[in-house]
Amino acid sequence: MGHDELDSRVHDRVALDEIALYAEVLTAVAISERPLTLVELDNALGLSASAIR
Repeated sequence: MGHDELDSRVHDRVALDEIALYAEVLTAVAISERPLTLVELDNALGLSASAIR
């Protein structure tokens, strides 16, 4: 969901970004049949291996 689709009454972009990240993690967990590995969690958050090191 992009910011353009959000309610214009909401102004806290940092909170919206955090909610979006949390939603990505929840989605990844929901479709997994087992606990996520750290790599899978990083992927769900859009992190690459090079960004972590």
